[in-house]
Amino acid sequence: MMRTFLVGLLTAAFATLASAQQSAEKSPPEYSLRENYTKYEYRIPMRDGKKLFTAVLVPKDQSKPFPFMVQRTPYSVEKYGVDFYPDEIGPSPDFAKEGYIFVEQDVRGRYMSEGGFVEMTPHKVGKKSAGDIDESSDMHDTVEWLLKNIPNNNGRVGIWGISYPGFYAAASIIDSHPAIKAASPQAPIVDLYMNDDAYHNGAFMLAANFGFYATFKAQQNPILPPKRPDSFDYGTPDGYEFFLKHGTISNIVNTLPKDKALLFSDQIRHDTYGDYWKSRNIAPHLKNVKSAVLTVGGWFDAENPQGPLTTYRMLMQNNPGTFNALVMGPWAHGSWWGREGSQLGRVTFGAKTAEHYRKKILLPFFEKFLKDKGDAKLAEVHAFETGTNVWREYATWPPKGAEKRTLFFQDQSKLAWTAPSAKSATFDEYISDPAKPVPFTTAMTTGVPTEYMVADQRFASSRTDVLVYQSEILEDDLTIAGPLSPRLFISSTGTDGDFVVKLIDVFPAEYPEESPPKSDPKKDPQSPRLIMAGYQQLVRGEPMRAKFRNSFEKPEPLTPGKVEPLGFNMPDVHHTFRRGHRIMVQVQSSWFPLVDLNPQTFVRIPDAKAADFRKATQRVYRGAGQASGIEMMVLARQGLTR
Repeated sequence: MMRTFLVGLLTAAFATLASAQQSAEKSPPEYSLRENYTKYEYRIPMRDGKKLFTAVLVPKDQSKPFPFMVQRTPYSVEKYGVDFYPDEIGPSPDFAKEGYIFVEQDVRGRYMSEGGFVEMTPHKVGKKSAGDIDESSDMHDTVEWLLKNIPNNNGRVGIWGISYPGFYAAASIIDSHPAIKAASPQAPIVDLYMNDDAYHNGAFMLAANFGFYATFKAQQNPILPPKRPDSFDYGTPDGYEFFLKHGTISNIVNTLPKDKALLFSDQIRHDTYGDYWKSRNIAPHLKNVKSAVLTVGGWFDAENPQGPLTTYRMLMQNNPGTFNALVMGPWAHGSWWGREGSQLGRVTFGAKTAEHYRKKILLPFFEKFLKDKGDAKLAEVHAFETGTNVWREYATWPPKGAEKRTLFFQDQSKLAWTAPSAKSATFDEYISDPAKPVPFTTAMTTGVPTEYMVADQRFASSRTDVLVYQSEILEDDLTIAGPLSPRLFISSTGTDGDFVVKLIDVFPAEYPEESPPKSDPKKDPQSPRLIMAGYQQLVRGEPMRAKFRNSFEKPEPLTPGKVEPLGFNMPDVHHTFRRGHRIMVQVQSSWFPLVDLNPQTFVRIPDAKAADFRKATQRVYRGAGQASGIEMMVLARQGLTR
């Protein structure tokens, strides 16, 4: 849902409710909305009689008509009251300068809007009565009202939103109102269970969901936001300590007040892919889309890495002839909004990638389809290639020319493109202990730091409960573009278990002499040469809960000691492993507290007791007929010693 990024936005939004005197003391923004726009507030009626609170900012310039730019949100319109203006509005500051009629709306059941809030509102096919409502119908009714009641509009509507608002943007273009000409779902949630916010391959994303639902709760609306941001006292700055201390999911739930535990418990109780989740999956319904669509996502988005890719693919499959473009940049969740995008943690990208996207892709997209302005020749896919740090343009994603190849685990912790020839059941093993899980970060945090997606993995390499496989030094660049698919053969002494696979880019111990550092490492301990020497950058990591190996609807126990195939998919990447680097794969059975603890016994984890958590010996096989590895889409094949 917006997790870390939106917690920051919510905090900022609460701060804007300070007095006018405090606001006056702040330095004025570069572009003043107050001087150039007039603000109105409305309660727009929906077909079932409920009214949705809507703030509208209209340009004072009445010399020409303007298009609408609409965002619908569960996080509250930023400022309430016609005399209170937000500091910024729209997809970027440039939009206000270019001129749009900005519309922000509280969705049903949130803050000042009437109705009941439903998590990830299910789409209703074949609406027959005024009571058949969903996000598409609410947007349709909103657009109808705006066209008739807001003067000086040009009859065109654009919609956008990031994360949960991205879901509303995507859901709103299903059977879309003909006036909606352009839409940009950004980091949209599409299917919460399938590798989005809630579950990844059946494993519950604990830290992010707990942190989110500790502040996001059911409301008796209409209601204004609280004067101070809501918060949760962990009692420690160490999330690893907090979650491990409480152990079971039921104990963790009990740390929340009842009003906050309600939505969090909903996520936990539905731990298989049943009707609850299927009804909330909007991917199959992304049909009859009449608007041009620009879907945006980040390669290093911890919350919604899969949503943008699924949205793009389903739109392409179900809406031939509709302009359907995809942008994937080197960004954490929502960080393309309001930030430079020049680095994430210690990994740099060589340019202000977010600024480039906002000015060269996002704004021209809306200007073209809402104003017939400019000569934007937009590629179908803009994909930033990490490693080389360049933008690539493609006609489709994955790009043509990318071929599936498998990198196999070898003897002596090596990786190679050829399957091992050993005839015996060769394996590597480790003991997974739920009492001492592998952490996902070394940062002292109760949340999910955005930089964990590119963080140095050397801390995990040194653990005895982490298997490490590494290539020889690459002699040429090797580029991968598309999804990753681990194909493992495993066994366990337990009846369930998690298998986390991480793809890692290992930097050389020293930079090549032709790329001298900007500072002298002998004098500067913060020299890039010293910081990044031997750095093990996470490129992509995903868990797989073994009991879901055959079905996410009907979990099955492992048979202790029995060798079984375990295959799963990981979100796409677009990365080049540079000459002189190595490729590494790590395999482990915990990633805590990013992922909840698996007891390693076959039980419903929401109901697990302390006694259910047991050590297990995990084996990963790499012999003939049982060759484990990771399948990837390779654009450049050179680089590994075969």
